[in-house]
Amino acid sequence: MRCARLLLSTVAAGVLWLASAPVPAQEPLEIFDAHLHYNWEPKPYLDQADVIALFKRNRVTGILATSRPNTGTHALVDRPSEGLAVVPFICPYRGRADIASWMGDPAIFDLVQEEFKRRYYRGIGEFHLSGQAAANEWVKRTVDFAVENNLFLHCHCDAEALEILFAHNAKARIIWAHTGFSLETARVKAFLDKHSELWGELSYRSGIVDGAGKLTPEWRALFEQYPGRFLLGSDTWINERWANYDQIISGYRQWLAQLPAPVAARIASGNAKALFALKRCLRRQCPGDTQSPDPSME
Repeated sequence: MRCARLLLSTVAAGVLWLASAPVPAQEPLEIFDAHLHYNWEPKPYLDQADVIALFKRNRVTGILATSRPNTGTHALVDRPSEGLAVVPFICPYRGRADIASWMGDPAIFDLVQEEFKRRYYRGIGEFHLSGQAAANEWVKRTVDFAVENNLFLHCHCDAEALEILFAHNAKARIIWAHTGFSLETARVKAFLDKHSELWGELSYRSGIVDGAGKLTPEWRALFEQYPGRFLLGSDTWINERWANYDQIISGYRQWLAQLPAPVAARIASGNAKALFALKRCLRRQCPGDTQSPDPSME
């Protein structure tokens, strides 16, 4: 009997110890930043060591990297960082002036082809198009070049231009920067239904949360119906975005926490990992990788 009481006392003490032991904090979701500019005009806002520290602080483990000119992307690829996957895209701009004129400039198509010779690029963009400006010979050549070379297109464009890009080549794979900004969710849904090779990147996208930071019903429904079709991005196109990087990523985490965990994980980084086949290369950039996305992510 005494042994039994001693055993019960020992068990109870163990239970109390377990109950009082500190619970380790849950590690935050990995984030893949699918809209990152590391512009060098003529030098970056942050040096590369500070950029890497910023990513680590926010548990950003992958980036879709582009820069104006492409010098910044070269630096990120040439000096890889442990634990950071760099997915480089060709920027079709030599400087700010090209934003408005690239689509009619044959020299830009030459630039794209020359950059591609580095053999590590996974896409072209971000580039800007509006309406009928997309209905252009040089834009079509760029789309066809992307399809021929298994490259994604990263387009900041309106609905009309987006449709023209797919009309140029139905096999195009497009990341839609900002997902139409304020375009009605019904139209976003229609685009996702119509084009299976379209993914929406969510920087500057309005309407996702209400004034209290709560997910709106229409966006919750979109995320839950199409969990494999959305990506996060910081869009560090100006220095202010770099200065506010912590807040941008924190804002994403706040509404991701309101989604079912599997959906949140896919939007946070899982979709990008599948698109760019990153499971085997999280410690380096993945040049020349032509593996198709995991069909289960559709």
